[in-house]
Amino acid sequence: MRHISFCLMLLLVVSEISPRLRAENVDLSTVPDRDTVQLTIYNSEDLTLVRETRKVTFKEGANPLQFSWANTLIDPTSVQLRFLTQPDKLEVLDTTFPHDKPQMLYWNVHSEIDGEATIEITYFTSGIRWSADYVMVADQQETKVGFEGFVRVFNESGEEYENAQVRLVVGKINLVEKIAQLARVSMDEVDKLKRDERLHFQVESARRALSMPASNASGFGGGQPAPKEVIKEGLSEYFIYTIEGTETIANGWSKRMRSLTPVEVPLKIQYRYREPEYGMQLVRLYLMRNDVASKLGTTPLPDGVVRVFRDNGRDGLSFLTEQAIKYIAIGDKIELNLGPDPEVIFELVKLKVWRDNIWMRINGADVYRRVDELGVDVQVRSTVAGWDEHTIFGQRVRNFSGKPIDLEVRRSFDGHAVVRSLLTVSEHDYRTMQYTASVPSGEQVDLRYELVVHLDRNAKQSNVTLEKAEVTP
Repeated sequence: MRHISFCLMLLLVVSEISPRLRAENVDLSTVPDRDTVQLTIYNSEDLTLVRETRKVTFKEGANPLQFSWANTLIDPTSVQLRFLTQPDKLEVLDTTFPHDKPQMLYWNVHSEIDGEATIEITYFTSGIRWSADYVMVADQQETKVGFEGFVRVFNESGEEYENAQVRLVVGKINLVEKIAQLARVSMDEVDKLKRDERLHFQVESARRALSMPASNASGFGGGQPAPKEVIKEGLSEYFIYTIEGTETIANGWSKRMRSLTPVEVPLKIQYRYREPEYGMQLVRLYLMRNDVASKLGTTPLPDGVVRVFRDNGRDGLSFLTEQAIKYIAIGDKIELNLGPDPEVIFELVKLKVWRDNIWMRINGADVYRRVDELGVDVQVRSTVAGWDEHTIFGQRVRNFSGKPIDLEVRRSFDGHAVVRSLLTVSEHDYRTMQYTASVPSGEQVDLRYELVVHLDRNAKQSNVTLEKAEVTP
């Protein structure tokens, strides 16, 4: 490897048979191959924990080991060495940073054995990141989709990693919380720590959060991929996603790897009208769930881009949409907006508007009477103090899609409002009403309701009240 090397220095005592030779330090330079290397990539902090193992032959006595990070983004303060085998026979006496070699360090290792041992070096580096993408292909009837996922790793760290096991951290690790825990001080005292101390605790906290204990003495579990696990710690919530197998992550290149084996996921289609989310239009959505029943649900799904296609029935695919998705927890819905459907026409029409229950304020005093009780009196001076405004809405849906559709409508209203309808209406929240309906293929339906808004003096609260109408509005 180009940037990291080891140098074993041995003091040779030469016998008196060769008087022209004398005892001296001889550099026995060697570059042992990595046995294993693991990358744990934490995107949000531009931080990657590297764990690598090597087999090194030690001689009894002092063994200087050299570590170099020239032309890389490795953080030298984070470099650590430990012994996976013979730990009771090996000890790091000290670590030296030569002033004339600013991108190098020496470990002075004392050995009680002559033989081979497995060492582990861990450190943090920057410049490695990942992005996720998903491909979905719906069948012609749109009852299920083929779902597969990929991860692309970008390496600009200055170092090349051959046959690396890749782990992705999805979610957020609360480093400040870990700093406080490791330093064993209260949260109020964390801000008082010196910069170097805080950096040290941050490195240690990230190491503990991102590292995984070796399952045996020879490496990271005998080459078997670690399980995907969800971790919740205090204010932190994240999961570590292990890509199966190993890949070579070359410097200056990106590598696309499969993260989710193709599965067939049940699909539901729904048409929605939600003005704050989709504007004043009816949109078509693919709905799925990240759960076991859908052949998913083993892990949350990372942020990424989804590209959706449909079998066009002519041995080809039709592109439907490309959409960015956020972190999807286990059990959560996967919702993909395909936009308006030209085969389904939706119209929101005001059919009738009127006002009633008008109250007047008499002669500027705090005396109120309904306008229909005033009669004609030239001595009475009055101003409008409150009224009710009625609107009958017709929501007309024409379905030319060739199959029945499910429809969901949400509408929000400000102030004190009442909705009267023969539809099965429910409250989504205190100011939003919601209802669902089915529209058969080739038919038109008119979904009507009356909206009553109490204004000025007539308004008593700020929410939506639902009432059953006696007749169709």
